[in-house]
Amino acid sequence: MDFLDIRIIDIVDIVLVALLLYYLYNLVKGTVAINILVGIIIVYAIFVVTQLLGMELLSKILGGFLGVGMFALVVVFQPEIRKFLLMLGSTNFNARRRFFKQFKLLGRDSGPNTNLEGIIAACKKMSASNTGALIVLQRNNSLDFVKNTGDEMNLEVNQPIIESVFFKNSPLHDGAMIIEENRITATRVILPVSNDKKIPLRFGLRHRAAVGITEKSDALCLVVSEENGQISYLKDGDFVLFENTDELLKILKKDLS
Repeated sequence: MDFLDIRIIDIVDIVLVALLLYYLYNLVKGTVAINILVGIIIVYAIFVVTQLLGMELLSKILGGFLGVGMFALVVVFQPEIRKFLLMLGSTNFNARRRFFKQFKLLGRDSGPNTNLEGIIAACKKMSASNTGALIVLQRNNSLDFVKNTGDEMNLEVNQPIIESVFFKNSPLHDGAMIIEENRITATRVILPVSNDKKIPLRFGLRHRAAVGITEKSDALCLVVSEENGQISYLKDGDFVLFENTDELLKILKKDLS
């Protein structure tokens, strides 16, 4: 192929494919799905080599495997596909802006605007007093489908406000708190509870609700246990391990930026 024959649309095509692959990698990295994706790429590479070498039998077997495997991919990557489609269909401009920032198209991201230090400080205080809390941090996906189950708010995020909301005698303490950017936008929110049987029995409804909302959206969740004061961090339907609150703060800043 003569390089002089390359059209502008060909360059655009290559760039878009590269961006799509980059976002796909970001979507699945850190999950079990990344291992499956690497396996598929290896099988496809072998399939291409067998075609080039004229190995018809092996080529047909691998071709059939890849053809049937496309249906399996929809099942395996169902959570990732759902989040991708939710992001594309989001009516939240800030969500789309954060999406394009992943490709560095809107300049360098300076980090999250949310007062994460205040949130972590409140969680530490509530942990010491065994005060139960469930905090949901919105990212790209809109949480309007659960926000309307609670009380609408418009409060700036800070430690005293969070502690007062989850105070045991407060009428707002039951349910989840939704935080968007640096605003508390809803309290007493009812979240979908996960029925995943892999969740240890020691975790109650707060943790199951946190798993449920992080399965159905790309939101992040912080849970303070009322039984033992333990702070849990959930993302993509899984518990994220951390050594201390300083490490938790670093992880949150990374996940929100």
